[in-house]
Amino acid sequence: MPNAQDVFWFKSQFQPAIEKAIAGTPFSVDMIAAFACQETGEIWPALRRQGLPTSRILELCVGDTIDASATGGGRRAFPRNRGELVQAGQGDRMFEIARQGLVDMAAYIPAYRGAATRADKFCHGFGIFQLDLQFFKTDPDYFLSRRYADFDTAVARCVGELKSALKRIGWQAKTTLSDPEMAGVAIAYNTGRYDPAKGLKQGYFDGTRYYGENYHAYLQLAKGVRLPAAEATPSRDARALPEVAKIARKAARKAAERAKKSAEAAKQTARTAKTVGSGKKAGKAEKKAVQPAKHVVKRTKKAVTRAKKVVTRTKQVATPAKKVAMPAKKVAMPAKKVAMPAKKAINAAKKAASARKRAVAPARKAASKSAKKTRGPTVTAIAKRAPATKPASRRA
Repeated sequence: MPNAQDVFWFKSQFQPAIEKAIAGTPFSVDMIAAFACQETGEIWPALRRQGLPTSRILELCVGDTIDASATGGGRRAFPRNRGELVQAGQGDRMFEIARQGLVDMAAYIPAYRGAATRADKFCHGFGIFQLDLQFFKTDPDYFLSRRYADFDTAVARCVGELKSALKRIGWQAKTTLSDPEMAGVAIAYNTGRYDPAKGLKQGYFDGTRYYGENYHAYLQLAKGVRLPAAEATPSRDARALPEVAKIARKAARKAAERAKKSAEAAKQTARTAKTVGSGKKAGKAEKKAVQPAKHVVKRTKKAVTRAKKVVTRTKQVATPAKKVAMPAKKVAMPAKKVAMPAKKAINAAKKAASARKRAVAPARKAASKSAKKTRGPTVTAIAKRAPATKPASRRA
């Protein structure tokens, strides 16, 4: 089921188109977002989490495979089953599209795989707002041309149907709607009617709650997710990230570049160590070899510190769903993925630091050996080699 991050994604992808479609109506972006959650909330969030591009997600937003039953239950509207659909004009083409849509969608949504194995099963709802197949008789091209997969077309059609529902329940003069009234319009869209006396307990009953109750809950969820206009993007196949996450990625990339330069400096230090001479020259060479390495280690430690700060800031971007109403800059879609470049930078920096230590060791060792050869034996060494003598006796 949809959560706050799913709603954030939905708004980041479609808010500009929704605002254009609802202009001059009492509807809101939150109302439309809640409607998408209610109608296809078991589909598009799952597809989004699997990394599918937005255009493909819209194509796979199909559902409702319930047919009429032999006992008189189930679906009552056209088409009640495959036989009734194929008997209609161009019904055979429509069945192929509805059938293939079910098969394609079920490849990603396990709950529909059982229905997909039955040859007569097909989808009755199309698009992220689930326009019912009963409209095939009056507007077959909408389904046959798969116009439901174009969001601008789908949301325009959705708003049109909501206007019709608003008129059916006598609210066409309203310029604003309360939350319960928005739920009432959604119920009228779902069932064709709305009884104010029953409140939210109307529409399809899923065994726990009514359609109206579920819609109202999604409306509250949508209202808790605020998306500034600057964050909305018309590029729908790009996964929209908050600006702060982009800054974190940029900082992590710079840290990785610094670590790479440190590694190159370590290699140069190692080459210097191999050419170290003996005696005093060795001591000078050691200092020259050690000094750059120390600077490199120092720079590496700073790079590690910066990278860790980047990771910390990035992790703080992903706020809990309950606090998603906070500024959108504190919302990170996939915080773990954003933090990965920084973690890689830390690992690269640590490897560079190890390389510094290995590069310095040969130079120190060579200098130590050379110093021993040039200075000659120490006083301690001479004392050790001298023959032992007994002290003179005090007796005459």
